Amino acid sequence: MSHAPRLLVVDDDPEICSALARGLGLHGYAVETCNRADLALERLSGQSFDAAVIDVMLGADSGIELVRSARAAGVQLPVVMLSALSEVEQRAAGLAAGADDYVVKPFAFDELIARLQVQQHRAAAMRPAPARLSAADHSLSTPARRLQLTDREFALLALLATHAGTPLSRGEIFDRLWAGDSRSENVVDVYIGYLRKKLKPSADFGFDIITVRQQGFCLEGTPPRP
Repeated sequence: MSHAPRLLVVDDDPEICSALARGLGLHGYAVETCNRADLALERLSGQSFDAAVIDVMLGADSGIELVRSARAAGVQLPVVMLSALSEVEQRAAGLAAGADDYVVKPFAFDELIARLQVQQHRAAAMRPAPARLSAADHSLSTPARRLQLTDREFALLALLATHAGTPLSRGEIFDRLWAGDSRSENVVDVYIGYLRKKLKPSADFGFDIITVRQQGFCLEGTPPRP
């Protein structure tokens, strides 16, 4: 069974957030809401969402600047912006900042759903084929790139891949891969760093290793396959 698409709604009006969450939830989305640009950027950068709906005006903050900052941080999910402003300049600014589409309020709910679905389909079509993780020679490869991994790097990446989308704590990883080792749990951070360095740019492989605050490390994107 496929998972419900995770959606972040960002609006400074609690009533609008609540209404959008209810309506989108009825259409099969797992909705989370946020009313501040700084918190939204933190969540978009550190958690795995399938799409975001972001209002242009977020109190004293700008939804357009939020989108620009998110794109600069490497956030690639589809973004649909909302605004009560119908001026062409606002729409153009949102799209230039990295938004994928724009819906002017008031809008028909079916229009928002349709635009979200179009952007999700486009994003899915653009995803590269999964990278291959070979146990035979401890390599990670795509048609364009091939990495040679050490035994420990391979084991760590394979572990994260089998739990893709689910954060694993430093302690969990240490217990599975370094049980009985005299080193401290900081060895996990060292090998996460090794992998991240080798994976750059991570877009070549279709996934990234992210840090989820107070939870651990998580593979985000399309996990490599054996």
